[in-house]
Amino acid sequence: MVFDLYGVIARTQSPESRRRLVELAGVSEERFWEAYWACRPSYDAGQGGVAYWGAVADRLGTRFPDVPALIDADLDSWSDVDESMVEVVHELADQGHRLGLLSNIIDELVPFWESRHGEWLGRFASLTFSCRIGAAKPERRAYEICAERIGAAPQDILFFDDNLVNVVAAREAGMAAELFESPRQVRALAETITIRR
Repeated sequence: MVFDLYGVIARTQSPESRRRLVELAGVSEERFWEAYWACRPSYDAGQGGVAYWGAVADRLGTRFPDVPALIDADLDSWSDVDESMVEVVHELADQGHRLGLLSNIIDELVPFWESRHGEWLGRFASLTFSCRIGAAKPERRAYEICAERIGAAPQDILFFDDNLVNVVAAREAGMAAELFESPRQVRALAETITIRR
């Protein structure tokens, strides 16, 4: 079983953190988020923070007055965990399920998760971070590398993601994939899996 991180085990940006980023950027909300997400794939695939925010500024035709503050606020906005899903991770690992993580994540965030959440991250047999492999979902290569790292054929993997585009791409790569809904959904589907010992 392979899980996405954000929107599944970790929480996505809160309204407050999103407002903070827009305020720091000093541009309209709609324009900011268009540029933020348009430039994000390269950041997820390993681009540095300063270069990323430079690309966002270029797209907006502006210069940000405090890039370090934007970097810090952005990192903070992606730092909350969903404890109910952490419980599920422990349950599944205790039951003998082989777990993997496949996340689009920027390089600066990986040390945060490893240092603060190493206990439950240690329950995963493989951690596949986009910034470390140079490929981000929904690129097919990201799923292929994930399968290689967990040591399973794609057709033997059940993948959960909160983004339908990524779910469809996982299916196209040969995985069984589900749009994440809740811990209850994950537990129910886990019961249908035969654990190979």
